Amino acid sequence: MKNIRDCFVLNNGVKIPCVGYGTWRTPDGIDTVQAVREAIGCGYRHIDTAQLYGNEESVGKGIKESGLNRSELFVTTKLKNTDQGYDSTLRPFEGSMKRLGLDYLDLYLIHWPVPAVFKDDWKQVSRDTWRAFERLYGEGLVRSIGLSNFLPHHIDNIEVSAHIKPSVDQLEIHPFFTQKETAAYCRRKGIQVQAWSPLGHGTILDNPVIKEIGLRYHKTAAQTALRWELQQDILPIPKSLNPERMAQNADIFDFNLTQEECLRITGLGETGRTGPDPDNIDF
Repeated sequence: MKNIRDCFVLNNGVKIPCVGYGTWRTPDGIDTVQAVREAIGCGYRHIDTAQLYGNEESVGKGIKESGLNRSELFVTTKLKNTDQGYDSTLRPFEGSMKRLGLDYLDLYLIHWPVPAVFKDDWKQVSRDTWRAFERLYGEGLVRSIGLSNFLPHHIDNIEVSAHIKPSVDQLEIHPFFTQKETAAYCRRKGIQVQAWSPLGHGTILDNPVIKEIGLRYHKTAAQTALRWELQQDILPIPKSLNPERMAQNADIFDFNLTQEECLRITGLGETGRTGPDPDNIDF
């Protein structure tokens, strides 16, 4: 990867820009419109949102105000947890498209597996949801379909009846929570791993190991962590409302970490989860 517009290739042949711009916790309104517009101005071509974030309309306005042709952008949104199921998946999709102002999506994700919500029925609900995703894909409304926060046993359940393999699994991954086993599982399956919260909600920024390694390349801890993810073929989705930091997060293509440095970062631990446990999330 030599610049932010370089792409990974998904298992269905669709190209996905190697760094995304995340919009979690950026509420609907002018700040989100401006942030998306600024991110595109910084070179980002991959925008990530979700029904749960409540900001799809503002994300869509930011995309429109950027002035870029639709074909130059890769746009992802995610199905809200409580709308899972076959019929209940199709209706919210139409709402997302209307709010975003788009006539197709590049990637649609099931946001979470939700055993705690659907309890004994969760396996069938997940499979029914995926069947609806396959219909949207077959109708050409979505270029790729995938998952978010799915662990191997959740993915195995989907594959029981799936006709189309998930293209993506978006996971919380950062130097304090590497999810090595799930990432390795996805690689074996040909599923592209994405990293939400790739900076651990800022928890990694003062880590002495990451700062020391970054200094060797005149890079910040954030840039070092994002580079570490890219070198593992993980697609990071950083978020910032600050244009200067947006630009810094995109400036990670002029250096390479050594294998030893990557191993030092990978060894920082597995106990730094900042988000919910996928088996116990109840919303």
